[in-house]
Amino acid sequence: MQVELLYHTPDPERAVATAARLCYAPVGASELMESLSEERIRKVLTTILAGGHLSTLEHASYTFAIDGVSRALTHQLVRHRLASFNQQSQRYVKFADGLETIKPESIAANEEANRLFDEMIAKTVEAYQAFLDAGIPAEDARYILPNAAETKIVVTMNIRELLHFFSLRCCNRAQWEIRDLAWRMLELVRPTAPFIFADAGPSCVRGACTEGKMTCGNPYPRVKRD
Repeated sequence: MQVELLYHTPDPERAVATAARLCYAPVGASELMESLSEERIRKVLTTILAGGHLSTLEHASYTFAIDGVSRALTHQLVRHRLASFNQQSQRYVKFADGLETIKPESIAANEEANRLFDEMIAKTVEAYQAFLDAGIPAEDARYILPNAAETKIVVTMNIRELLHFFSLRCCNRAQWEIRDLAWRMLELVRPTAPFIFADAGPSCVRGACTEGKMTCGNPYPRVKRD
């Protein structure tokens, strides 16, 4: 898996604080953007995060390039409806040189399961190529491609949605591949807005687990903003 932060709103914490202060300021956003001190930014962020006034977090966004993940992962990822996605198309991209796949460790570690996985992928690729050779359109030949098929996707989320995403997908109960992705994304964004993302992650890092009877029983250490 490769995850790269392509772009983000410059100085995201200042941008968020500016949007929040504008509601109560007699001056315009550009003047606020220039005049807010770091101390004032921290105070504004503390207020909006503690009070749940999270609409201001939507004014800063992040764009990621994600390669080497499975279609099983992206089927989960695109359920985050407040994000924007562009994914490698199986309609227009023909995998004539072979299909890259993502193999779960639980399968790779089991000799018999590993053998069956490789055999099934080889048979699938053979059939897929036969369809293409027979003139079947790629958009129809792809119907036999597995969830394990490797894919690439560009994702843009604002900070509010990122915090929601991290809360759900960094959790130990999240599927292993998307959990790995979520933690990698969090590692990339945290340095850009260290105060906002200080306690980002599953609910247990901020307090009680929200999974109820489905809790993993193994919470992460609590984290507090400075």
